[in-house]
Amino acid sequence: MASRTYNDAIDTLNTLQTPFAVIEARRKAGIRPDANSVQEMRGYLARIGYSTSSDLEKLNIVHVAGTKGKGSTCAFVDSILSKWHQTKGIPKKVGLFTSPHLIAVRERIRINSRPISEEMFARYFFEVWDRLEDNSTVATDLVEPGTKPIYARYLTLMSYHVYLSEGVDVAIYETGIGGEYDATNVVERPVASGISTLGIDHVYVLGDTVDKIAWHKAGILKKGSPGFTIEQVGSAAEVLKNRAEEKGVDLKVLEVDQRLQGVRVRPDANFQKKNATLAIALAETALKKLDPDFKPDAAALPSEFVDGIEQVVWRGRCEVKEEDNIIWHVDGAHTVDSLKMAARWFVEETKTEGKGPKVLIFNQQGRSEAVDFLDGLCNTVKNAGSTGQGFQHVIFCTNVTYATTGYKRDFVNHQYNPADIEKMTQQRIFAEKWASLDTSAKILVIPSIEEAINTARGLANSEGEDGSKVQALITGSLHLVGGALGILEKADAL
Repeated sequence: MASRTYNDAIDTLNTLQTPFAVIEARRKAGIRPDANSVQEMRGYLARIGYSTSSDLEKLNIVHVAGTKGKGSTCAFVDSILSKWHQTKGIPKKVGLFTSPHLIAVRERIRINSRPISEEMFARYFFEVWDRLEDNSTVATDLVEPGTKPIYARYLTLMSYHVYLSEGVDVAIYETGIGGEYDATNVVERPVASGISTLGIDHVYVLGDTVDKIAWHKAGILKKGSPGFTIEQVGSAAEVLKNRAEEKGVDLKVLEVDQRLQGVRVRPDANFQKKNATLAIALAETALKKLDPDFKPDAAALPSEFVDGIEQVVWRGRCEVKEEDNIIWHVDGAHTVDSLKMAARWFVEETKTEGKGPKVLIFNQQGRSEAVDFLDGLCNTVKNAGSTGQGFQHVIFCTNVTYATTGYKRDFVNHQYNPADIEKMTQQRIFAEKWASLDTSAKILVIPSIEEAINTARGLANSEGEDGSKVQALITGSLHLVGGALGILEKADAL
């Protein structure tokens, strides 16, 4: 391949996406990820020259699974360890691997809290590509000869190569979906494993009850590695306890850390304090191994931990941005429970922002169960005030970024039905559902994120003339939130 730029890498990466038709055929045939998924990752690691034991252990991996809060937990751990690095010089380099990205694919692979550069991404992307091509017959007992991992697994594979090549000495890994069969679960001896709040999500892959989902998430627990979780609903807690016992793991269930009193956790809500609590336990465990001088203080958090929690940057979550006539509230909530939390956060924020009209911009694509997410979102806002007034304007858009040019290449996603997007099938189902929930709302179905934002701005210009600002909530998917932030900030990466 003559040209090897970042754009070339992304275009090549996009060829590894599983097309919608294939996903649909597998779904109908009842094919789900299984133990072979992790076996294949071991095979691909061998093809690029690494072992899951001796090599990955050098990374001192902190592994995090969960339904809600796993990304925030990872961000807290990353922020705490980065602050420790700044004052103590330990660890030397902190890796953070998360998904999905908001604007640029390279956001998924961070070193010292920053996305790797386009040049570094392209270089390591094609190094992995070439090694897979050159060693296509290695480890054929684990993976088919001549094959390459699909999109998300390729990025996971590439992250290990990046971090090992760049001398990262601690890496925080967020699982993609589940845990037991997730691509990140090739790590055999993580420094610590953490499980954040569990709930219903990815029903087809993980199951339709919290118990089934808990079984998958507990798959990241490993014998010989400390495991942590926070308070869970009864059935999920029981499944985690039983699986930990089966694996010989001492799973510690954490109550909100009392040392957080006086620490400014944002948002100031119990769910975020639980995430911070889990992050503190994971960071302390990592530092016990990395820094011989580190000794946890049961009475108070070190200043680096406080700064790490208070100064954490985790974009697209509980984020507020202000324009002349409109205040944007942006949150990537995408489950029943997290959308209720986002709605409560929006209600609290807007209490002090005047009485301007409320606007919702919502997107979910390719998940039929998402129509059931709307009840809690609608009713939480409607029931918050004495008037029973909810969102005056509700906009359902597709996941297409721009009105004329379509998708930025980092946003290309072949996993959704293109016919549904073109016909706005899912958006029309949402609109019909919302109309049944709130007959007073003015509902629009719009073909792109850009047009949805411009429509909200138009409402701000026409309805905000009395000096009150339109209060807009953008939520429903990280894809929507990433596209929206890219448009609002004209940013290339976050």
